[in-house]
Amino acid sequence: MSGTSGTSAVSSTPGPVANGAPPGTGSSSLSALGLFTVLLGAALPLIDFFIVNVALPAMDRDLHAGPAVLELVVAGYGVAYAVLLVLGGRLGDMFGRRRLFLIGMAAFGLTSLACGLAPDAWTLVAARVAQGASAAFMLPQVLATIHSTTTGGRRARAIGLYGATAGLSMVAGQILGGVLVAADLWGTGWRSVFLVNVPVALIGLVLAMRSVPETRSNRPAAVDIPGTLLLAVSLITLLLPLTEGRAAGWPLWTWLLLGTFPIAAVLFYVVERRADRAGKVPLVPPSLFALPGLRRGLVLVLPFSIGFGGFMFVIAVALQQGMDYGPVAAGMALVPMAVAFFLVSLAGPRIVAKYGSRVVTVGALIQGVGIAIVLLTVAHGWPDLGVAELAPGMAVAGIGQAMQLPVLFRIVLADVPNDRAGVGSGVMVTAQQSALALGVATLGTLFLSRAASVGMRDALITTLAVQLAGVAVTALLSLRLPRAVQ
Repeated sequence: MSGTSGTSAVSSTPGPVANGAPPGTGSSSLSALGLFTVLLGAALPLIDFFIVNVALPAMDRDLHAGPAVLELVVAGYGVAYAVLLVLGGRLGDMFGRRRLFLIGMAAFGLTSLACGLAPDAWTLVAARVAQGASAAFMLPQVLATIHSTTTGGRRARAIGLYGATAGLSMVAGQILGGVLVAADLWGTGWRSVFLVNVPVALIGLVLAMRSVPETRSNRPAAVDIPGTLLLAVSLITLLLPLTEGRAAGWPLWTWLLLGTFPIAAVLFYVVERRADRAGKVPLVPPSLFALPGLRRGLVLVLPFSIGFGGFMFVIAVALQQGMDYGPVAAGMALVPMAVAFFLVSLAGPRIVAKYGSRVVTVGALIQGVGIAIVLLTVAHGWPDLGVAELAPGMAVAGIGQAMQLPVLFRIVLADVPNDRAGVGSGVMVTAQQSALALGVATLGTLFLSRAASVGMRDALITTLAVQLAGVAVTALLSLRLPRAVQ
């Protein structure tokens, strides 16, 4: 059954009625309020991945954490989030996506409160790991709910809005973080970047109970325990040492974990392929990659997200430590990117309807021009660069990003059957989240290592040049996308 079919694979489980229709009856099942609510659930985890970037210096001063522990504050969230996303999608297929969304939202609010009240650095790390796990149970339900309760043009618009929300959230996270740290609300300082989630989560819970219909797969599969464990080992052995290695001085355990990664990854693939061929439903079915849209779209999501995650981390460090920006100025430097992304995202569906997947190619070229402008601006103006000098490059890069991310999400999910919506969305979001974390680990490590030897200006130029090469790869790969976008 095609992912664009009008037949919904939702169950008859009683749930809220949207627009007066029973759950699962097609495009009327998810109301505008319901769509807003699930998109709120999509925004929170992505905002929180980036919101800490500009708050790290304040955390260090307050908790005396040190670079290795501070990087765990970022990595702990990202790794837990990435490891459990596919499992979260599977559990939603089994027990109901609205139910898992509510559980994840409630847990996200509680763990955010724990982060905001953490008395020391290691408690904060533990709370961030729990927060990432909570996000992993909430986020896959968003795309799966959209996929199962909408059809045709309404689905395309909803997935386009999801992509726009994802991109805007990643930029807005650092802007919001800078404003909150500087505002020092009621003396909370950096803690406010976590505490702000609590009332938002409460609002999200109330809205979800009123407006999000319950859906689940008609053919729920049991949890793939071997696959889940092997995926966890694969991601942890890759992401943790790459993120922590530089700050920890590359001790023996980092190399042992990196050496374990290819073994775990191969075992994961073998176990999943064997289960798939036996007629079972593994955690990540290799047969899912036979869908051309999913396979080709994911290949582009990876380099795009690596570059995006690395850029956001590096620019936050460079602005604050290299150019002595305060947290507000560091956040405001990204406003042109956020505004451009938002405005172009609004026009995205019309552009895609006219030009198809070639929008991704053009978007990659425009993003490359934006990054090149930033690179040249840094090369000629460092360190006396204000927000105005950086704005043109940031805005052009934001335009290019907005022409890629929402379209790629639509392409990845276009052919996924409705009864595999949770698995498909979990695979895509896991790929995106893992790539974001990998971007912080690789480009962040490159930047910080170069900064220690040649200074921040040259380190930033090198990192931007590497990202520019990644954008070129994305542009070339986009030529293989199916021309029509459903």
